Amino acid sequence: MPRSVNSVAAKARRKKILKLAKGYFGRRKNVHTVAKNAVEKGLQYAYRDRRQKKRNFRALWIQRINAGARLHGMSYSEFMGKVKAKGIELNRKTLADLAMNNPEAFKAVVDSVK
Repeated sequence: MPRSVNSVAAKARRKKILKLAKGYFGRRKNVHTVAKNAVEKGLQYAYRDRRQKKRNFRALWIQRINAGARLHGMSYSEFMGKVKAKGIELNRKTLADLAMNNPEAFKAVVDSVK
């Protein structure tokens, strides 16, 4: 009995990997076995960094709020403690945006918690 191979599916599988490897350097873009490793590693990095991006942005917002609060004679922790105590429901992203782009509005928030 002759050997049966599903070359249509195999080719589609390889083509899918090579499509994901578009833009890679050297053999990583056109040799299936090399491209497969590169693509798998790239997908691992993408998964990891989607989570890391959230951490990085939170850290950035905290730095911006801290800088804004210190201009008004307060530390970040002191400021955030008073914001929570007063029941002001602004998240760090919004507070950081105010501190950066709208200093007078941020000053109003600082004055309301002092």
